[in-house]
Amino acid sequence: MRRVCVVGAGAREHALAHVLARTAQVVVAPGSDGIAADGFEVTDSSPLDVVADLFVIGPEQPLVEGLADPLRASGSLVVGPGADGARLEGSKTFMKALLVDAGVPTARHGTFDDAALAAEFIRALAGTVVVKTDGLAAGKGVLVTDDLDEAIADVRAKLDGTSFGDAGRRVVIEEGLVGDECSLLVLVDGTTAVALAAARDYKRLGDGDRGPNTGGMGAVSPAPGVDSSVVERIMREAVAPTVDELRRRGIEYRGVLYAGVMLTADGPLLLEYNVRFGDPEAQVVLPRLVDDPYDLLCDVAAGTLGSTPTFVRDAAVTIVLASPGYPEAPRVGQVITGLGGDGQLEGRPDGVHVYHGATRRDAGRFVTAGGRALSVTAFGSTVSDARARAYDAVGAIRFDGRQVRSDIAGVPAGVLS
Repeated sequence: MRRVCVVGAGAREHALAHVLARTAQVVVAPGSDGIAADGFEVTDSSPLDVVADLFVIGPEQPLVEGLADPLRASGSLVVGPGADGARLEGSKTFMKALLVDAGVPTARHGTFDDAALAAEFIRALAGTVVVKTDGLAAGKGVLVTDDLDEAIADVRAKLDGTSFGDAGRRVVIEEGLVGDECSLLVLVDGTTAVALAAARDYKRLGDGDRGPNTGGMGAVSPAPGVDSSVVERIMREAVAPTVDELRRRGIEYRGVLYAGVMLTADGPLLLEYNVRFGDPEAQVVLPRLVDDPYDLLCDVAAGTLGSTPTFVRDAAVTIVLASPGYPEAPRVGQVITGLGGDGQLEGRPDGVHVYHGATRRDAGRFVTAGGRALSVTAFGSTVSDARARAYDAVGAIRFDGRQVRSDIAGVPAGVLS
């Protein structure tokens, strides 16, 4: 049977394994207790020592570190850019410079390693300000604020290493944009780019998009208000010029290009790129895929991508259950109730799946082992139906201090009141 190695250990990798297992044998490196309990092979071996027909690299860190390069050099099919292409996520400075060269519409911005010059730029922006670490910060190195003094203090804390160490010693500062966000995962085979179903991610910790930025507290697909014309415009104005610019620079990009877009009154503006499947977007987009996921990803890796993928009409909603203290200092070891020995809801209700992000087994029980412990994904004939089923499932899972937004894909859910 065809064998695929999914690299990673979180809910995104759990979702990848779940979908790829439709038509392939899956091993997850390193995986987790929750992924293993769901029936998947996991291994502590380096991906470089795993025998597989296809490798799909989930997290950003190994991509930025260049894992795809030795795998490709050994003759393996790999979904994920090499270290050169992964700089799109590894350095926001690099990414913004590439956007400018490619003519991609984006927010007014500047890059700084000097706090005084950064403060001058912030005062000139005047309105809502976005401050981002240049390097990787697991989705948490972003401040969005209308308080200019807060923005300047945040810059200083990042530049001196207090907030995010070396990842923050250079910052990108942008004007805040107004509109709805859209997450578009795009498959790129080096030349051809095709969009997957659009999703909407909910980055802030609290209801009403309040509180600190996180790696994502939930997602919905299809994205409300994002039709084919919007997707086509994003592909035409942002993705296609980006792929062309990568090729002009001699970068053969084979993998996923995650476009985070703000849909403003003046049209879509590119916020940033990630170089892998989003988390939690993967948990709602991938399960909706109709096509054989193994064949599709092999085409990406081999440079033979053809027709646009198709998706079921049903909607999917995922709700993240996060540990207390997340995102600043998640407390771990909380006993999780409501899950069976396989890590799923007891009875495994149809159309509901629990993807394990940061859990482990302790004395036969699942406990939290990081920030975003679980992603609960549910299907429905409409977004409202999927949302109701997801929150019903979330209501059956408990642990001390759990953090759950009650307004993913709609108004606050009564089950969490």
